[in-house]
Amino acid sequence: MKKKNRTLFLTFPLLVLVAILLFVVKQPIAQTDTPTELSNSDQVQAIIERGVLRVGVKQDVPNFGYKNPDSGEFEGLEIDIARKIADELGVDIEFTPVTAQTRGPLLDNGQVDLVIATFTITEERKLLYNFTTPYYTDAVGFLVNKDSGIKTFTDLNGKTIGVAQGSITRTLISELADKYGIAVNFAELGSYPELSVSLRAHRTDAFSVEQSILSGYIGSKSELMDFSFSASDYGIVTKLSNKDLNNYLNSLVEKWTSDGTLQAFYDANGLEPVTETDE
Repeated sequence: MKKKNRTLFLTFPLLVLVAILLFVVKQPIAQTDTPTELSNSDQVQAIIERGVLRVGVKQDVPNFGYKNPDSGEFEGLEIDIARKIADELGVDIEFTPVTAQTRGPLLDNGQVDLVIATFTITEERKLLYNFTTPYYTDAVGFLVNKDSGIKTFTDLNGKTIGVAQGSITRTLISELADKYGIAVNFAELGSYPELSVSLRAHRTDAFSVEQSILSGYIGSKSELMDFSFSASDYGIVTKLSNKDLNNYLNSLVEKWTSDGTLQAFYDANGLEPVTETDE
């Protein structure tokens, strides 16, 4: 009798263990929705039925969003991404030039479906718009005239820095200036070409925005200062109410990040995402 009780005592835990394993094995494995599945949403289908994807892009940022004056065609990383999205949807594409000032209002009033325009992801902006997973990481830098003698950030003490209207660059520089104990002045202009001209004319002492953007404006008499700070991510942007469209776009960015598509776009446009900064 004692031997039988001992056998039952050993067998019962084994039966419980087997039952638990069978239960776990039968549970469905959570899977991330694919772009194809997410494209079935009403917001994505509305674009497909219209037959045109409307995208807000920059037209004055070489390597990102640039309208070639010779061909009249848009080109750059963000243009490549936009065209790839349109291809996935099987629709035509319509580009609308935007600036840091106009990209938000154009989204809000529905003139564009999405914006791919060096739009930096911040916690404050996430309260106003949807952002996808980053498609590029950059950092703020400075373009200066070679004859200026400006080599370090502290050399900008008392100088005037040109920044784009509506960008967060001014705030970032002000915070860093406070940290370094220097005072700087700002000139806010409406476009990058205006900022570049202002620098060449010595109306400003430096032109500041993300380094990859500055690289398109380096001339024979200007150079990038050997200093960068505030690494920032660019994301594709949609209206806050367009959650389903954002989810679809996000799935594409994640797919293209893993399968090498984005890297191929970087290579084609001579770009290399930032991995470290000085600050």
